[in-house]
Amino acid sequence: MATAVRPVPRPLPASRTAALRRLGPQYYAAVMGTGIVGTAGAGLDPHGAVPGLRAACTALWAAALLTLAVLLAARAGHWARHPGQARAHLLDPAVAPFYGCPAMALTSVGGGALIVGRDWLGAGPAVALGAALWAAGTVTGLVVAVGVPYLMVVRHHIEAPSPVWLLPVVAPMVSAASGPLLAPHVPEGQARGALLAACHGMFGVSLLAALLIVPPVFARLVTAGPPPSAATPALLLVLGPLGQSVTAAAALAEAVPGVPYGRGLAVAYGLPVIGFALLWLALAGALVVRARRRGMGFSLSWWASTFPVGTCVTGLEGLGRLTGLVVLDGAAVALYGVLVAGWLAAASGTVRGLLDGALLKVPGPAADATPPTTPGTPPTGPGHPPGTPPPAPHRTPHAPQTTAPRRTLSAPPRAAPAPAPPAPGRATARTR
Repeated sequence: MATAVRPVPRPLPASRTAALRRLGPQYYAAVMGTGIVGTAGAGLDPHGAVPGLRAACTALWAAALLTLAVLLAARAGHWARHPGQARAHLLDPAVAPFYGCPAMALTSVGGGALIVGRDWLGAGPAVALGAALWAAGTVTGLVVAVGVPYLMVVRHHIEAPSPVWLLPVVAPMVSAASGPLLAPHVPEGQARGALLAACHGMFGVSLLAALLIVPPVFARLVTAGPPPSAATPALLLVLGPLGQSVTAAAALAEAVPGVPYGRGLAVAYGLPVIGFALLWLALAGALVVRARRRGMGFSLSWWASTFPVGTCVTGLEGLGRLTGLVVLDGAAVALYGVLVAGWLAAASGTVRGLLDGALLKVPGPAADATPPTTPGTPPTGPGHPPGTPPPAPHRTPHAPQTTAPRRTLSAPPRAAPAPAPPAPGRATARTR
């Protein structure tokens, strides 16, 4: 009896496998940045007064959804074929915080399905897709918000604070901002109340965690000076918890209209916070321009100029709806222009980097093994994908000092002064 021969799966080409090995979680920033351009643009024109704007925003959301699907499949292949490298990313202090990006990509695209995706998908499929993505992103975000800080405490050796620390803790805030969009589709009573209560809780989780991180980041800027040029755009990540918290406050106030003083509290919180966000945008933008003039090249950190800025646009839109102030709507339109410019720069650089292979450059045999580094030298190799700021030099905790203090050889040590002779006519103490 003839036995069936199972076909042997054809292995991937070596170059494609090596490129998959270098695929890190920071690539989800492209999904977040593209999606926020669509949803923020739709909020500028809710009644469709500008011809073609909503269709263009829906197309951008669809592009973000397609990119998300491709990245999810590619990252699944990364974990299946290179589990050791995937675990190394979690233990790398320069890469691990970017695991907050997948959660934010899921929830932001899910929220976009409820805002603009229903135009093409229909109300029912859009709600189903939005709920599924929001649930997956929320669970992932809560796990990351606990897991990555835990690794930072017990496994990572970090010398200085960094804005990328905000990425894992901001993910629950994105869920808090997009969760109220699902409230009208949830039955009234316990189910809707539990959803909104969870959104309020995640609002507090993310906000208080961000308040612990932002002050050390600013203190390091003042004491140590500007960061390296490649890491300068990451300063814009501070806008994420600021703008997203204002967006969440406005969305929660609109979702619970019966709460006394709810809209007033949202406005009282949102206006000062969005003012500080614009101040930080001016400071970080000036440092980015300075780094660009000093030769800063393209990296995936340029995507920091998209999603964080977009959250400030949506925050201004929410405050404009609550207050009716035209000046807030005008500020949202102006800031949306900055968002589009940042997205064009980041998207064009990413496309060029993928086409010429610079972003997924395959290292040679010698570069595949991470060589030992000296303090202050950025590590190389596949464990540190392009676009991530170099990690701080590792330190050995509680290391005793083994070297003697240096002695200046230019002059001999000064001898101790001789005791002064006793004054004439005064007795001295006798010694027995």
